Amino acid sequence: MPDMWIGLFFIDLALISGCLSFQIVETGDTNHDGVLDFEEFTQYLRTHEKQLKLMFSSLDRNNDGQIDAAEIQQSMCTLGVNISLEDATRILLSMDKDGTMTIDWNEWRDYFLFNPLTNMEEVVRYWKRSVMLDIGEQLTVPDEFSEEEKKSGYVWRQLMAGAVAGSVSRTGTAPLDRLKIFRQVHGSADFKGNVLSTFQYMVKEGGVWSLWRGNGINVLKIAPETAIKFTAYEQIKTVMCGSNETTNLRVRDRFVAGSLAGAIAQTAIYPMEVLKTRLALRKTGQYSGIVDCAKQILQREGATAFYKGYVPNILGIVPYAGIDLAVYETLKFSWLNRNRGLADPGVMVLVGCGAVSSTCGQLASYPLALIRTRMQAQASERGGPKSSMLALFHNIVTQEGVAGLYRGISPNLLKVIPAVCMSYVVYEYTSIFLGVDIEGRRRGKGKG
Repeated sequence: MPDMWIGLFFIDLALISGCLSFQIVETGDTNHDGVLDFEEFTQYLRTHEKQLKLMFSSLDRNNDGQIDAAEIQQSMCTLGVNISLEDATRILLSMDKDGTMTIDWNEWRDYFLFNPLTNMEEVVRYWKRSVMLDIGEQLTVPDEFSEEEKKSGYVWRQLMAGAVAGSVSRTGTAPLDRLKIFRQVHGSADFKGNVLSTFQYMVKEGGVWSLWRGNGINVLKIAPETAIKFTAYEQIKTVMCGSNETTNLRVRDRFVAGSLAGAIAQTAIYPMEVLKTRLALRKTGQYSGIVDCAKQILQREGATAFYKGYVPNILGIVPYAGIDLAVYETLKFSWLNRNRGLADPGVMVLVGCGAVSSTCGQLASYPLALIRTRMQAQASERGGPKSSMLALFHNIVTQEGVAGLYRGISPNLLKVIPAVCMSYVVYEYTSIFLGVDIEGRRRGKGKG
């Protein structure tokens, strides 16, 4: 298993290093022979330098030959992306090599010369790019998009790329996910074996293919959950911003809007979460499929069974989304402050920040996730007794100790690295196919 992760890591590095050169070749290859010769490369640099000069002049509003943070802020506002002066300063620091708190022409040219950007809209996307990765938990705060990106269809292409990447990464890590659910539900008193013995038990009971039980519904719920969460986020953002539709939310506002949007999405698709847990825990021959599982739950337990564990699930959104967003922003801005003279954070930096922040979010919300899963797994007759959230919490702590609240977390943490790697690789290829690259730019002949 570690060898596979290491291999995926080096595949990522190769993709990242090749992504930029591919764009330059695609842009500069005027005779379309697939090769960028010296003359084409020289011509590309000359043309691109002229474009950079025009962009620099558009940013330098007072024509003093220097770009300051206020000019960056004003230019981004003009393009529909409102940022604070502090954020504009962070952008400036990523290019300011001589420490003057301004950007001259040489610093601007050196920074963007080997990035095939052709207008200020693409520069803005470059500055605010993010990577949509799926590690199996859909509680993160949605990304910010400009009005131009929404109208162009770029947003839905990026969401689609994220959904495809999530489907592959969830399928690839499904055995670890089922192992986590099994250990969450079966406490130490019921099943005394370790992670390896649990894995062997599942294979012995249902064969190798049983490790993917529940994965189908887990993949199916990605699309509706993503669409509902994004739509709800945009509606909540509109309410919070009022009449100024171009305003981007601050971090704390994004947390509030993201948490509310996540709660709405989870409420809408929660029956699918219950079905996923029941299907993952089923024994051989218990259910013939998703529909049969839903029918049996409805007949034996009633419609309310599809919302078992709903309360701890909603409560878990706040610590997960809050800590995930706070850690991600802290790590990213810490990198920018430590590397003031270097380029913008690379994709691997953002991927690393995302993996660490998601792990921290999971650690904080895991006890609630465990209680949610146990409540989802409870099969009772219609009208029969049901354990409450507090009763389950008390029983777990009494019988298993505080460590019992984190039962099954090891396979959950183990799946983060392969899930991130697979999600990024698939997202890269899907983005190219759909016309959206990893830096948030569309690939096209007219507009990059």
